[in-house]
Amino acid sequence: MSTKHDQIIKYIESLPVGGKISVRAIAKELNVSEGTAYRAIKEAENKGLVSTIERVGTVRIEKKMKENFDRLSFAEIIGIVDGQVLGGRDGLHKTLNKFVIGAMELDAMMRYTQKDALLIVGNRIEAHELAIKAGAAVLITGGFDTDDRIKRLADEKELPVISTSYDSFTVAEMINRAIYDQMIKKEIIVVEDIYTTLNDTYYLQESDTLEKWFTYNAETTHTRYPVTNDNEKVTGMVTSKDIINKDKQLSVAKAMTKNPLTVQPHTTLAYAAHMMVWEGIEIIPVVDQQHKLQGLISRQDVLKALQQIQLQPQIGETIEDIITREIELLEDEAPDIVFSGKVTPQMTNQLGSLSTGVLTTFVTEASRRFVRKMKKGDMVVDNVSVYFLRPVQLESTILIKPRILEVGRKLAKMDVEVYSNKKTLVAKALLMAQLLDR
Repeated sequence: MSTKHDQIIKYIESLPVGGKISVRAIAKELNVSEGTAYRAIKEAENKGLVSTIERVGTVRIEKKMKENFDRLSFAEIIGIVDGQVLGGRDGLHKTLNKFVIGAMELDAMMRYTQKDALLIVGNRIEAHELAIKAGAAVLITGGFDTDDRIKRLADEKELPVISTSYDSFTVAEMINRAIYDQMIKKEIIVVEDIYTTLNDTYYLQESDTLEKWFTYNAETTHTRYPVTNDNEKVTGMVTSKDIINKDKQLSVAKAMTKNPLTVQPHTTLAYAAHMMVWEGIEIIPVVDQQHKLQGLISRQDVLKALQQIQLQPQIGETIEDIITREIELLEDEAPDIVFSGKVTPQMTNQLGSLSTGVLTTFVTEASRRFVRKMKKGDMVVDNVSVYFLRPVQLESTILIKPRILEVGRKLAKMDVEVYSNKKTLVAKALLMAQLLDR
């Protein structure tokens, strides 16, 4: 049964891209309270269906596909450059294919300015007009305005004209940074990328009897199933342990384990993996913000995805990428497995010595590689205590020597020593980690 919240989301999805959305209008159209309309609009924003722009309002936008994260909409540009819209508001939902800095002669500028581009230019009225006629939007730098006829032309063509107080170089750098950040986000795998959808998920309802568990078990050989109530909200889990010595006619609600751990589609894979290892569970239900069942993820799904990540080329480079790229295997004869790393300027604190955060990353990454070398699979760090004994100077080469103190089937305790100039002990660490079978 569809709730009012679901009806509002479907209504928003049916609206034309670029259309204005307001709480009051939706409340009136669908005969719901303004509070219900507001909450649904906020979820639509989380899903990438609408965007709220300062001084413009909430606009229906195209849902951005993950593989197109390197594209920005003109609405997003306003937020990035703290701009204001002078004209062409109806085109804010459109995405730009490229941006052109107008720091050249007019003829040369127009050769590069094409449909769906963004021309970044100062107070050059003629350039504004030619760009819009060519199908491009305009970002005016330096806080300048433009002629009213340009604004009318922008409205007619539905191509935004935006003004910002920043200069052209700063604006280009800000847009580049935003695209780069989007590309890093693209590389972060979330539950939504790997989970089994509701259509392919076997689940029970509270009103079912345990007889249905046995039917599902015969069909799938699985032993764990989420449980939902009449509103499709997850209320429990039923596993083989829950049904031992119980009557098959007993209701699922009386046998299930209540309040199970759940994740949402936007939960990161790393967090989901940690939960599964830490709690020792095989599957986790995936729910939406109303706690309605959307599907599930299994331990096998997570492990496959983690292994796949390691094979992917990195497009966006995070701080951790910069650090771990410097780590190299120096000696690989057990037990003397030693890693080396170089202290670059980005890794130092205000005093010019290695920062604590970077040292922790060096220690955890070297330990992870050490565990793989020892054929113990992968690991998730639970706790790490780092002790600086001496400062580590810029441009130093450090040696990292992990050593296993204790190891079990699922847990490892490690001691890590860090040396500078091969002989000087500069730091020690004690690390606890959960082991993941490959």
